[in-house]
Amino acid sequence: MGTAIVIGVGPDQGLGAQLCKRFAAEGLHVLVAGRTRAALDAVVADIVASGGRATAVVADATSEADTVALFDRAGADLELAIYNAGNNTAGKIIDMTAEYFEQSWRVVCFGGFLFGREAVRRMAPKGAGTLLFTGASASLRGRSGYGAFNSSKAGLRTLAQAMAKEYAGDGIHVGHVVVDGAIGGEKIRTRFPEAASREERLISIEGIVDGFVFLYKQPPRAWSFELDVRTSQEKW
Repeated sequence: MGTAIVIGVGPDQGLGAQLCKRFAAEGLHVLVAGRTRAALDAVVADIVASGGRATAVVADATSEADTVALFDRAGADLELAIYNAGNNTAGKIIDMTAEYFEQSWRVVCFGGFLFGREAVRRMAPKGAGTLLFTGASASLRGRSGYGAFNSSKAGLRTLAQAMAKEYAGDGIHVGHVVVDGAIGGEKIRTRFPEAASREERLISIEGIVDGFVFLYKQPPRAWSFELDVRTSQEKW
């Protein structure tokens, strides 16, 4: 049984949790990683109850030691690694502290670097593996009021693209999924119930997960780097 790592796992009706459940259903042993033990344990319990295999790992994406330890647990069976950690940091540049801006970059881009580096270190010797990153509208364009998040996500996308070119020859498929709009999950329904009432404007989590599975299953002679997902109502 191959192993998958998904970091950035939160509530059950969130992208990270649903990625874990789908890839467990695909037959992988999933390391469910994030900062909140209770949320991780709940996802693992659901996977195990459905006949899959999963292990909860508490890890901070910005910690080099945590990231190395996470990949050490995956061992030689690592087939898939997904970086889903992020923080939608809003605010005007003029009002931002240096610490606030830096933390946005650390979670989105620096954490992606640590995760990606450890993934390729373990995949390259066996000449195979898939490394996927979760992107956003901010990966492609700057937006007023989101300078920290825009720059962090754009940096992550460029990092992913560089890795795709750098490690394709080693048999590693690196991909990036642009989630262009609000996800129809627990976070928006809890924090912004008015926006969540317009279901047609929310991207289906299942549809996003389908995109990750599609990239994971692509054969080496037909790899894609990037996939973008949005609703039919999105202005882009």
